[in-house]
Parts: sequence; C-alpha cells; structure tokens
Amino acid sequence: MENIIEAINLKKVYGEQTALNIDSLNIKNGEIFGLAGNNGAGKTTLFSCLLDLIRPTTGEISIKDKPVNKNSEWKNITGSYLDENFLIDFLTPMEYLKFVAGSHDVNPNDMQQLLEPFQGFMGEELMNSKKYIRDLSTGNKVRVGITGAMFWSPELLVLDEPFAHLDPSSQIKLKNLLKEYNQKTNAAILVSSHDLRHVTDLCSRIVLLHEGLINKDIKTSTNTLQELEEYFSVG
Repeated sequence: MENIIEAINLKKVYGEQTALNIDSLNIKNGEIFGLAGNNGAGKTTLFSCLLDLIRPTTGEISIKDKPVNKNSEWKNITGSYLDENFLIDFLTPMEYLKFVAGSHDVNPNDMQQLLEPFQGFMGEELMNSKKYIRDLSTGNKVRVGITGAMFWSPELLVLDEPFAHLDPSSQIKLKNLLKEYNQKTNAAILVSSHDLRHVTDLCSRIVLLHEGLINKDIKTSTNTLQELEEYFSVG
C-alpha cells in the first residue's frame, strides 16, 4: 500500500517547550491508525499540523506527496472533526450537513442515500432536529461533527477523541461504523483516544506519543491492550 501521509523532521515549538518532535512518520492508504498518549503528549498538535490549522516550526507533513501548507488539494479528500469549533453553531444539524455537502460538490439528491448509514449513529430525532447546533448537548455535537466528516466518503478521515462525550451505545455504533467505512472505502482513518480498549479494538496500528516523541509504533495484536496498559501504568 502507498503512503497517504508522510511527516519528515516535524517539530512544533512554543517558546522553550517542544510540543512535537517527529523524525519520520508514514501512514498508508486503508490503514486504521490510532494515536495514544497522555494529555500534552502532542496528539492534537500532530493532527492540527496535518490539517494545516497550525504550522510546524520545522519540517513538513504531506498528504499524497504534497505538503499541506503549500496546496489545498488535500482538502477535497480529507474529512475531519477535532472539536466543536469545526461546526457552524447557528445552523441546525441538517443545515450543517447540507453545507458540508455543498462544500464537496455532493448532489443534493444523493443526500438521503449518503446519510442512511449514519441514521443509527445520529438518531432520527437529531437528524430532524430544529435546534441550532449551539443548543445541542456536547455528545450530539460530536455526532453531527463526525457524520459531517464522513458521509461524503473522504479518502482520509481524521478524528480527535471521537469517543469522548458519547454514551456507551454510541461508542459501539461509532466503532462499528468506522470499521465498516474502512472496509467499504479503503479510506485511511486516524483516531486519537484516551480509551485504550477502543483504540485497540478499532486500529490496526497504534503510535504512542510522549512529550511530542514517538515512543512506540505497534501493530495491533491480541496482546496490545495489555501492552498499552502496562506502558501507561508505569508512565
């Protein structure tokens, strides 16, 4: 499989603090990639550099061999949800999803079919809600944001702590949804999570960050959860 993401000599420094320091990181097409680490490990910083929300101090991160800070083609194939700032809070859920569809040249006549796989995850009540997004619970905002990132079938999906704020039923639905999406589209999926069980259940590969550095790069196996629990019990 070819690489969809390549990071080389990637460093982000704030004053005297180095938030990220990665010599090399490659992520392949079709890979479900997990990012784990304690608070401040650099997970969100890495995703923010990938999405060109912040610029690295040195180094480069590319999607499909093109640096993200020098072109915008990657936006046409990348769906992402990091936090509620990605939403437009004065729209209803469906108005927001229609806005996303228009941004990616989705035919309005295809909306119902594209959203069908997400009915169980979002729920009919939220799908048809007349509330503005700003008035929704945090969990419902997460549902809307993740659905907006996925339903138009991007080749690359980036989700920061997607299981946070979701109830157990929604967490299981999301995990199954992501697995099915990967099998159907062969999209690369990047997920960060504090929940070690979710990340080991979902991901084929897990990278552990500590103080901006890659400490471990693990191919998931039956022993991975125990390995991660032992790692974090010492940290």
